[in-house]
Amino acid sequence: MRDYDFDCETFFHEKQIQMRFSDLDAMNHVNNGFQMHYFDVGRIYYFSDILHRDVDWTNDFLVLVHLELDFVAPIEMGMDIYVQTKTISFGKKSMKMFQRIIDKKTGEVKSTCFSILSGYNREKQCSQSLPEEYINTFLSFEKQTK
Repeated sequence: MRDYDFDCETFFHEKQIQMRFSDLDAMNHVNNGFQMHYFDVGRIYYFSDILHRDVDWTNDFLVLVHLELDFVAPIEMGMDIYVQTKTISFGKKSMKMFQRIIDKKTGEVKSTCFSILSGYNREKQCSQSLPEEYINTFLSFEKQTK
């Protein structure tokens, strides 16, 4: 696993993932594409839990602009897996996030995801700054300061 220049061990949010038989590939491992879906599920719950509302991704002001995944170890049927999610930093118009899928019983990291989301104005179809109150809400949840 790669070295990160941020705390990649402390997480304040996690979501249990319900694995389905259809998620498996011919090797009886969760297919890499489904792992990307698990990260999406973790991200959706992270936002709605912190903002205390359902996020309307068709109208809200964020778009996913970068994904970087590392598949560390296979996920097999019957494992108790969770997606852990955190915001690691904010720019004026973007936020960086880090996620990992872990086996809750063993603590083993199965895969990791680094992503960048950008503020976006759908009407004008251009990037936009993130609201200060929004940034402060996430920083408070993550016990971070600017």
